[in-house]
Amino acid sequence: MALPDVLEVEPLTGPLHARMRPPGSKSITNRALVCAALADGESTLSGALDSDDTRVMIDCLRKLGIAIDVRDAGRTLVVKGCGGEIPAASADLFVGNSGTTIRFLTPLVAVGHGTFRLDGVPRMRERPIGDLLEALTQLAVDARSETGNNCPPVVVHANGLHGGRTQVRGDLSSQFLSGLLLAAPGAVTPVELEIEGPLVSRPYIDMTLRVMAAFGIPVDVSDSFTSFRVPSPGSYRPQTYDIEPDASAASYFWAAAAIAGGSVTVEGLGETSIQGDVAFVDCLEAMGCDVARTPNAITVTGRPLKGIEVDMNSISDTAQTLAAVALFADGPTRIMGVGHIRHKETDRIAALAAELRKLGAQVEESADGLLITPGRLQAAEIDTYDDHRMAMSFALVGLRQPGIRIRNPNCVAKTYPEFFGDLHSMRSES
Repeated sequence: MALPDVLEVEPLTGPLHARMRPPGSKSITNRALVCAALADGESTLSGALDSDDTRVMIDCLRKLGIAIDVRDAGRTLVVKGCGGEIPAASADLFVGNSGTTIRFLTPLVAVGHGTFRLDGVPRMRERPIGDLLEALTQLAVDARSETGNNCPPVVVHANGLHGGRTQVRGDLSSQFLSGLLLAAPGAVTPVELEIEGPLVSRPYIDMTLRVMAAFGIPVDVSDSFTSFRVPSPGSYRPQTYDIEPDASAASYFWAAAAIAGGSVTVEGLGETSIQGDVAFVDCLEAMGCDVARTPNAITVTGRPLKGIEVDMNSISDTAQTLAAVALFADGPTRIMGVGHIRHKETDRIAALAAELRKLGAQVEESADGLLITPGRLQAAEIDTYDDHRMAMSFALVGLRQPGIRIRNPNCVAKTYPEFFGDLHSMRSES
């Protein structure tokens, strides 16, 4: 559904009473695609996400010679794995602005033999990838930044992944480690990975390990979660694999209940979810909301909100959502531990500060977060910086505050093309 260049959000006239099931998890979809692509046989992925980020992953895998049949409007993917042998001898891969795609496929193409180039949109050319390239270099892979600035385009002259020991920094992006882990079963000898410094977004590494295990590859992990050993050579086993709804996407609907009042139940996510972002409801609970959890659903009921201090390092994709909720709290909210989100689709800390101030809040930036003191809310036109999470988070403010206009709302196509339609359908249930 095409959206206007500027979309005004219509405020609700009463509290919410809705049940929602967001689309499949982008993070799980792209991890499962890599495992299925390397598997020895045919896998079927159900509940997949159809979005810009998953489409570029599928397109790149096809250019590498992996056959993928897209069915059921993108929700079912049938992948004919290559058995660990990349069919293509060369490929020019366009990753758009998908961090998971470039960070997963750079190690994956190292399993092959030939020359592979990975590039994206202008913003992707500003996103650091040098630490991943250095980790691959330690594994005797010829992988380099084409312009020498440790950012894409990336060129890999692959001659198989030989295995061995490497180190990777953990404080910039957990996707570097995830990419190395996902590709490691294709190495000739076992791969040992050591983490330098603190590891951001650890739940995403847990997710990677869970998906790998589902496809038949167990990983030995130290008790301190600082070293990993992947047995090689190994082969992913083809699977029929069900993908959970996206917990990051669910955060917007849980937050809507906190902002607008009433209750919202998200189905398909519960206490057994493999996604760390379900912990976003813990933040809402700390702010005063009621939260009811079952194995397959979580319900948030809005109550008067209070400001909190919270380290969101492990659930940083929901920091923007919480910032929107903070506008409606009694007292300031401090978000900490998210310095790495300055290197996402935009500098998310700076972008949040700028847009929250437009709405009347006082905002203090720090290196790793923000202090948000609510003020008298006011109408504003919100810049989204071509960042899907800016558009979805700030749209929630418009459920209570008239005059909220979202510029470039179509940027939600990156991970959730039907977001505004689902937001409207939730309104109609109330």
